Amino acid sequence: MSDIQINAFSPDGATQGVKKKKRKDKWFRRKMQALEKRGKLQQAVLHNGASRPPPPATAASDVGGGDHKPGAGPSASGGGGGHCKSSAAGNPAKCVAIDCEMVGTGPKGSVSQLARCSVVSYDGDVVYDKFVKPPAPVTDYRTRWSGIRHRDLCKATPFALARKEILKLLVGKVVIGHAVHNDFKVLSYSHPAAMTRDTSRMPLLNQKAGFGETECASLKRLTKAIFNRDIQSGRRGHSSVEDARATMELYRVVEEEWERKLASTC
Repeated sequence: MSDIQINAFSPDGATQGVKKKKRKDKWFRRKMQALEKRGKLQQAVLHNGASRPPPPATAASDVGGGDHKPGAGPSASGGGGGHCKSSAAGNPAKCVAIDCEMVGTGPKGSVSQLARCSVVSYDGDVVYDKFVKPPAPVTDYRTRWSGIRHRDLCKATPFALARKEILKLLVGKVVIGHAVHNDFKVLSYSHPAAMTRDTSRMPLLNQKAGFGETECASLKRLTKAIFNRDIQSGRRGHSSVEDARATMELYRVVEEEWERKLASTC
């Protein structure tokens, strides 16, 4: 065995190893004591009134709006009202407006089903616009309101596929709609309330239109009052592209003030 190997197992080598370990342990204890004192000092400063980190934000889950389409359920609380501003708000690329047209299935057409969906960008460009074939036989086309006719659904996109396509466009976006809970309902979808803006439940718009703040004005009335423009006119029924564009235009009228108001409530 070499001298170096003998040295490693000698009594002197063992003693030096123990001393070295003791020095390390002592240094470690001092370090922990210093850190502990520093932590207590920081806690004392915070306790005496220094600024504290803000609590994590929470988002509500309700979306809603008024009733402007046949067969719609009762209105829920307005999307965006009283909720924190979304980080996507103020970014045009992250904002879309949606409008859906429904037909009726079941007895007397009492069950609303999606038959057309349109999504437009912040600038009003059409991002999505397709006729959708409901999973059940249509018993009432509601043409007067929906603008949907039998021929429109003959080669329409099946509901399951259309739904997947639409939801891909909505995820991560601020979604603007008029009585938008109806659109989400027919899509069997729930969008985060903090990222939902419902123009049917926007007091700022009502003020500009000369309506009561709590009044649930239709998209047609708001568009006429604010832009002096007629929509949803004629015998052809509604156009979901026209309605989605009108909704986005209305949002942009009060966007800055509305988003500022939402941010101040957080």
